[in-house]
Amino acid sequence: MPQKQLTAPDILARKGNLTREGVDKISVLTAYDYPTALLAEEAGADVLLVGDSLGMVCLGLPDTLGVTMADMLHHTKAVCRAAKRALVVADMPFLSYQTSIAEAVANAGRFLQEAGARAVKLEGGAEFAPHVRAMLSAGIPVMGHLGLTPQQVAVLGGFKAQGKTARAARALLSHARALAEAGCFALVLEAVPAEVAARITQEVGIPTIGIGAGPDCDGQVLVLHDVLGLCPGMRPSFVKQYADLWTPAREALAAYCQEVREGSFPAAAHTRRMAPAELAEFAARSEYEDA
Repeated sequence: MPQKQLTAPDILARKGNLTREGVDKISVLTAYDYPTALLAEEAGADVLLVGDSLGMVCLGLPDTLGVTMADMLHHTKAVCRAAKRALVVADMPFLSYQTSIAEAVANAGRFLQEAGARAVKLEGGAEFAPHVRAMLSAGIPVMGHLGLTPQQVAVLGGFKAQGKTARAARALLSHARALAEAGCFALVLEAVPAEVAARITQEVGIPTIGIGAGPDCDGQVLVLHDVLGLCPGMRPSFVKQYADLWTPAREALAAYCQEVREGSFPAAAHTRRMAPAELAEFAARSEYEDA
């Protein structure tokens, strides 16, 4: 029997969840297309986040600000085709929700209606609580995102950890409460001290999903390409790379290029041949004859 697809209420119900075996935390992975979504789905991820990080991971952009609604809808559709059990959450890109509540609801609705997602994620704090309420009134579940919010990179002055002072930590806690009260079903905490994430997790009644926020969150999220070692170069310190697939992939492609150059590919095993009788008839006929 096929597994039931998880929903936003299912994830909300996992807050502080314990089983007979112990803790049962929420596993979240980013996915940007059908193959990555299928990998994450078969690996057992609870949530597939179609992150606007696709701008940097897949499109070669320096940050997420250049990602558009068209980009996000296109990639979300592909991810949804692979998701059978996991909840698909789509990131709302820069300026898709900040300008007005009405536009926020309309754009969020497109992810559910056109792309097949079952929830959206937006960055920001209490200032977006009215947007969250309006989306929920329209039937759209919302995941929040606090701490390092990449869409605020120009204001923050770069990709910097947040909540490092007592005042900043109190502000994060206040924003987390506001988003929970507005109806968010979960909350991403990115690049904040573990102590701050632990207190937010303890005091806020919705699941927290950490990324660079320590072990006490209700779940964790990482970029799939970081987990698999498919993004060479600088890697955040909070990322655990579980495999290095870049090196063998590059070596395999280099071997292909070399074999093409030297003419050893395709070999007989990779080549189709005509039946002898058909070949003889083909060779005997003039190219000007009516086929």
